[in-house]
Amino acid sequence: MKKQFLISVLFVFTALAITTRSFAQLPDPGFEIDEYTAIVITDPQNDFLSPKGVAWGVVGKSVTENNTVENIETLFKLAEKYGIKVFISPHYYYKHDHTWKFEGALEVLMHNISMFDRGNQLSLKGFKSSGADFLERYKKYIKKDYVTVVGPHKVFGPEQNDLSLQLRKQKIDKIILAGMSGNLCVESHMRELLENGFEVAVVGDATASAILPGLDGNQAAQTNFRMISSHVYKTNELVKVLEKTKISKK
Repeated sequence: MKKQFLISVLFVFTALAITTRSFAQLPDPGFEIDEYTAIVITDPQNDFLSPKGVAWGVVGKSVTENNTVENIETLFKLAEKYGIKVFISPHYYYKHDHTWKFEGALEVLMHNISMFDRGNQLSLKGFKSSGADFLERYKKYIKKDYVTVVGPHKVFGPEQNDLSLQLRKQKIDKIILAGMSGNLCVESHMRELLENGFEVAVVGDATASAILPGLDGNQAAQTNFRMISSHVYKTNELVKVLEKTKISKK
């Protein structure tokens, strides 16, 4: 019995050691950029990215440390330079969204602070420079013909908007993903796009997340990006990769 017990203990420790080594050697599948690749940016809006935005108090530290605002702008510039299409998945809440009968924790918070609020979907009254509006420095890019703004996502993921449809209609099957916020909308988009058969890479420092007492959203996001996506770029890495990549225009 003692011998069997020792064998069992040895087996458990061996299994744990193998598992630990396997995770330590987590593969990086890599990501090849070609003419079927697009950049998807979630929520490049004032409430997340402006110091005047209602969420700045919880995301501002992460935005600043990641250099998120500047890195997202670099993605717009790279897209224009190399002929890569950009798709924006924004976040809007209309009056009827405030009548929902149940919500998750962050939904309650967003509604309580009037985050991403717009009057209604048929009017732009009060939209300009509001928290729901795009960051001013991005507007000159978003107006260009290589950028498509899809319908708003309503919670975190793109299940309820037309992002996948618009990508498929452009014959896109590879996504470089960035935006706000990392552990919520970006991660939810990553998971849904992967489930829909897209190959996804994430630009980790072109995202940021809420940091709350005892809760580090940025750390959670970066961990899951690494474990789930095909590759996690840093913005300066992506710049260098594109300098060496020949993309055939569709």
